[in-house]
Amino acid sequence: MTGSARRRTGDSRYGGRVPLVAAAVCPHPPLLVPEVAGAAAPELDDLRAACDTAVGRLFAADPDAVVLLGAGPTTGPIQSPATGSLQPWGVDLDVPLLPGQPDRGAVLPLSLTVGAWLLARQGVRAPVSAVQVAADAGPAEVAALAESVNASGVRVALLVLGDGSACRGQKSPGYDDPRAQAYDQRVAAALAGADLDVLLDLDPVVSAELKVAGRLSWQVLAGAARSSGGRWRGELLYDAAPYGVAYFVASWERM
Repeated sequence: MTGSARRRTGDSRYGGRVPLVAAAVCPHPPLLVPEVAGAAAPELDDLRAACDTAVGRLFAADPDAVVLLGAGPTTGPIQSPATGSLQPWGVDLDVPLLPGQPDRGAVLPLSLTVGAWLLARQGVRAPVSAVQVAADAGPAEVAALAESVNASGVRVALLVLGDGSACRGQKSPGYDDPRAQAYDQRVAAALAGADLDVLLDLDPVVSAELKVAGRLSWQVLAGAARSSGGRWRGELLYDAAPYGVAYFVASWERM
């Protein structure tokens, strides 16, 4: 069945509804962009390759739309057109939400700037929109964002941007915290197993103390996956903390 036919009839596998069909989880360090990393770019080649694999699988699911989801200063959708900039990280590089968009428009936060850059590497093959979630978003706002993913009327794939703890060692941005590794291991296992309960149960206070940038985005993903119905299969493609910050790449698909 073609994408246009699915838009008219829904997906018969899920009772005629049009649910979330696929998701990818990637980190958003500016060093992921080779122009920012400079001579150190090869250090993250494995991470870039894992992200490329996860994003490629999003498009392989034949979505009608792709939604970028990541941390930002406020909670809610970002009006298109929108553009991110890597100038604060020393590179005069603009990253538009959509290649060829007519003007700069709204400002993308770092998370969604990196997300748009990752999509562009694959060649955008579906309409793209962006949603940000603020650090102070409460459970009701997270639940509302999750529900909105499945209320669009089209088959949606999510690209979820978020880093793990930033306290993995004495040279990490948050210095060393003995709780960080266990926290990150729990998240990695949850992403690998598409364990919605574990992600939804992540403690906001501990997450903030460990400088975790991805908690709320992962919880929106878990809520969207739950509200879409059905079962999910996860695969963890990358799990490391090369600069004292935990980076995860995961791919989720419906079973």
